[in-house]
Amino acid sequence: MSRRSTLEQMIRAGVNVVRLNFSHGKAQDHIDRARLVREAAQRAGREVGIMADLQGPKIRVGKFAEGKVFLEPGQSFVMDAARTELGDINGVGLDYKSLPHEVKAGDVLLLNDGLIVITVDAVHGTAIHTTVKLGGELSNNKGINKQGGGLSAPALTAKDMDDIRTAMSFKADYVAVSFPKNATDMEMARQLCNVAAEDGHRPGLIAKIERAEAIPHLEEILLASDGIMVARGDLAVEVGNAVVPALQKRMIKLARENDRVVITATQMMESMITNPVPTRAEVSDVANAVLDGTDAVMLSAETAAGKYPLETVIEMAKICHAAEGGESFKLESDFTGKTFTRIDHAIAMGALFTAHHLGAKAIVALTESGSTALWMSRHLIRVPIYALTSNIATQRRMTLYRNVRPLLIDTSADRDTAMSQAESDLKARGIVSAGDVYAITCGEPMGAPGGANMLKLCRVE
Repeated sequence: MSRRSTLEQMIRAGVNVVRLNFSHGKAQDHIDRARLVREAAQRAGREVGIMADLQGPKIRVGKFAEGKVFLEPGQSFVMDAARTELGDINGVGLDYKSLPHEVKAGDVLLLNDGLIVITVDAVHGTAIHTTVKLGGELSNNKGINKQGGGLSAPALTAKDMDDIRTAMSFKADYVAVSFPKNATDMEMARQLCNVAAEDGHRPGLIAKIERAEAIPHLEEILLASDGIMVARGDLAVEVGNAVVPALQKRMIKLARENDRVVITATQMMESMITNPVPTRAEVSDVANAVLDGTDAVMLSAETAAGKYPLETVIEMAKICHAAEGGESFKLESDFTGKTFTRIDHAIAMGALFTAHHLGAKAIVALTESGSTALWMSRHLIRVPIYALTSNIATQRRMTLYRNVRPLLIDTSADRDTAMSQAESDLKARGIVSAGDVYAITCGEPMGAPGGANMLKLCRVE
């Protein structure tokens, strides 16, 4: 099966957003892949979002003469920032030249996602002398983490700045920033995106929470972003595996309370890289993220390099669907003690409350910016939300919103015409039929962002 055909089938099976990993490939590769995604989505008859995932700082070992070595517990190993020759069993160079200035005797370093553990004995100039505590195979350019965090590499490198320009050239819907430490990192990324963007395009910014230093600043990072990614790989290496599940729940809750989207990532269906079915533990992992309220669950190597990419998407979609069907929720408790000072926000909440109690078939949001749909999607409800917009960029951005089905429709007409057209479109798609009740929100004047000021309840004739 060709890559083109596989991608199309994956979109049909439930993929909403495609991540392009800028840690691999050149600028033209990503431009070509983005075009491939758009074409596959068009053939599948669905719109998907594209997320450009920036590489971030390369805190990595250098290369080895034989590509890899096997480190034994108790042996000495030297990492030298000034080393120019290829590495061997005794030591290796460093891509991150500042590391000798940021570690001291007694520090614990974790290599290759924590599979190898070494302790710093001493630092002499550019050379870090260590003892291997937990050995294993170490190959070219594997990552380095410091237990407990503390490495000062900037979140945005010169390569990231170039990659932002590439991502804006094909109008990426989201840009994911790796290793942000504070809100300033995200604000800088937003400025770079705005400068590089064409035709006023504004991507959503996703902060990948994967540094220990980010945890004390979690809320400020969140508020400077459009969403966060619970990047459990590097985060677990820095703070410890046992801490991550509680952090995941906290981050999902915080994102939803602050009207931000949240993605749960890393090893969700890892066994399906080589196996056609997931483990029971992986099924529970995906389902629990859904039950916690995550907007999206992300696949990495499972679909990028695995043997069963389509099967993995199908299995994950089934798990998500089943988990959503088993959710318990009390919509009223979401509103207890809350005050809505904006008319458009109050309209969105009113639509949720009314549709839930009436048993409506759907909630329809005529939206230009997508804000109404975002606010609605922060609350768990079994009534599907259909967000109708005339803005293709808004439609693609809303593909990440939980329980939202974004559709493209001409909303430039007057209110009554647009609402009639919306119902006709829903009937044509089989979403509503005669006798069904649905709620619809819109704003006057039509087409003005952030202007939802009307809620109407309709029964299909």
